[in-house]
Amino acid sequence: QVQLVESGGGLVQAGGSLRLSCAASGRTFTSVALGWFRQAPGKEREFVAATTWSGTNTYYRDSVKGRFTISRDDAKKILYLQMNSLKPEDTAVYYCAADSVTYRTVVPVYETSFGSWGQGTQVTVSS
Repeated sequence: QVQLVESGGGLVQAGGSLRLSCAASGRTFTSVALGWFRQAPGKEREFVAATTWSGTNTYYRDSVKGRFTISRDDAKKILYLQMNSLKPEDTAVYYCAADSVTYRTVVPVYETSFGSWGQGTQVTVSS
């Protein structure tokens, strides 16, 4: 089991940048895929980005490709989401999540693949 705590959210103007961090504890951090999801008011939670346990492969939802970058620092047990060129439609609570399966060979993109979740951090982008 992996415990996750997000930070780095806040209020930013459109076009600005934020870097989210997700600090993890637990022995399996380095052996599981990690991902970011978000939930806007009145909407369902949606996939944003994920990376395999090795960090070799990543996958992004189309609307954030070229603007967001997911990365992991296994030595520090931190997952990052660098968000550039932010848009008002990026406003949401952002959650990090850890895969429930170790050493998955493909990038998981479905909520049901993730067994551990953080509490979320609010990102608000003003126009």
